Amino acid sequence: MILASVMLSRRASLFLLAVAVWNWVIWPTFLRNVWADDRSFDGGPTAFLLVHLVLVVVSLLIGGALGVLGWRGLRAR
Repeated sequence: MILASVMLSRRASLFLLAVAVWNWVIWPTFLRNVWADDRSFDGGPTAFLLVHLVLVVVSLLIGGALGVLGWRGLRAR
């Protein structure tokens, strides 16, 4: 396997960082709203809460990965 080096443009790197910040601002707010919803608990966590929790966790992981890529792209320039 040959590993090639790819250089992101400054514009693409900034875009990735902006998307990462957007994810890290929006999804925690969304989770707080779901947590406060009456459908989230009924003697314990409901499927409604668990599905949305998985959605938030995956979105934050993707946002983190995009942030790392964007940051590395900026630093490589």
